[in-house]
Amino acid sequence: MARYINPFSDWSFKRIFGQEYSKDLLIEFLNQLLLGEQHITDVKFKDKEMLPETKDQRGIIYDVFCETDTGEHIIVEMQNRSQSYFIDRSLYYASKTIVDQGIKGQWDYHLTPVYVICFMNFDVDENTPKKFRTDVVLADKDSGEVYSNKIRFIYLVMPLFKKKEEECTTFLDCWIYNLKHMETLEQMPFEAQHKIFKRLAEIADSKTLTKEEQEKYDNSMMVMWDNYAVYKHAEEKGIEKGRKEFALKLLAHNFPLEEIANLTDLSIEEIKKLAISSNGKLCANNFKANSFLPFSIPFSSATSAS
Repeated sequence: MARYINPFSDWSFKRIFGQEYSKDLLIEFLNQLLLGEQHITDVKFKDKEMLPETKDQRGIIYDVFCETDTGEHIIVEMQNRSQSYFIDRSLYYASKTIVDQGIKGQWDYHLTPVYVICFMNFDVDENTPKKFRTDVVLADKDSGEVYSNKIRFIYLVMPLFKKKEEECTTFLDCWIYNLKHMETLEQMPFEAQHKIFKRLAEIADSKTLTKEEQEKYDNSMMVMWDNYAVYKHAEEKGIEKGRKEFALKLLAHNFPLEEIANLTDLSIEEIKKLAISSNGKLCANNFKANSFLPFSIPFSSATSAS
């Protein structure tokens, strides 16, 4: 069994960053993430579930939702798989938190800042920022000058953090390295330089889990593995479908089997079976019975009759 828990399961992430007894870890991490901008001394955890205004609307469940000692609202989210509208989702989270600051009756529209921090623990795709850390603010397009500090997004794409242990020169580097590699570590690095990592090691030590906590952790890991398996299966099926559709188009244009195989990574036998199963459909597209294929396929009586 690994020495430390995987920090990216739902239960583990909340254990490390979303509990009263471990909020010192969250405070220290946020201070390093926002280094030079502000210094947080305390956070107050808010209800992680924001109920909808009517029964027809969807509620929101955050991973971590807190308010700092100076009034900023901070949402910390962890995602293990890509979503088609992930950026839109984070915008929705922030917008809901801003709107909920409204006061009934007389109100001057004064808002406290909202920060959304997203750990993105999945491979880069078209919906993902293309560098490890991306900071998004409301700024003037030409000058880059910040127009308002009331909304802020920080996206951390974990697979794009490539530094080795000896290359971690900042406190934040050390944080990210430990989180990314925690499940494979036998000893928590950087404890001598930063005492907070001794505390992180205590919270994340799998040997200290109670029987009930171990069951919750195991369940959260199974959910994470199942979700990943479903995602990979869907991804592979999508790739396979795309290859077959491309192969059919090439078949319809008389491409040689070897060339189709090279272009699609399908075997020649797979392409032949695909051609046989789709022969009627291809013929319906005004291709002569056997002329569109670089090999002869006998038609069934049903196909000939059609």
